[in-house]
Amino acid sequence: MTGLVVFAAVVLLLSAAFNAFAWPTFFKRVTRDPRARDGAGRRTPFFTVHLALLVVALVLALAALVAAILLLAFTLA
Repeated sequence: MTGLVVFAAVVLLLSAAFNAFAWPTFFKRVTRDPRARDGAGRRTPFFTVHLALLVVALVLALAALVAAILLLAFTLA
């Protein structure tokens, strides 16, 4: 049982790391995309949707990180 919990914690940590590094990098590209701003320089729905996706991905990364730490803490304690 301990091995399975450690495996789950590692998967959660990898997921958190992926989201924490991939999404901000991707969002930098979104901000440079011509579809992100209209002719007047205002943000477009394209920008807003990707900003929402970034926020959700980072919140999920934080939740996965906390879950992994708690799993390890309670399993190895």
